[in-house]
Amino acid sequence: MRKDIHPQWYPEAKVYCNGEVVMTVGATVPELHVEVWSGTHPFYTGQHRIVDTEGQVERFVKRLERRESLAPGSKRKKAERRRERQTIVELVDEASQGGDEKADS
Repeated sequence: MRKDIHPQWYPEAKVYCNGEVVMTVGATVPELHVEVWSGTHPFYTGQHRIVDTEGQVERFVKRLERRESLAPGSKRKKAERRRERQTIVELVDEASQGGDEKADS
């Protein structure tokens, strides 16, 4: 085998997060600097943060509230519109059936 092809191994490489040593691991560099690690990541700590980009969360909440406030009345209105459409269809059917009978006579 060829000699000196592998980098140097540091069995006690220190991992830094926000200037603090958080753990030691084996690595090919003596120090690792990270922004997030399992001790600060929301998935592991159980903290959940919503990042609001351009008010999207607020708009969604407003839309949801508006939908919930309209829900009871909207079902009634929807049923009324359905009845109106049904009566219009029935009137059109009656008119077309009456016109066919006259054309046959």
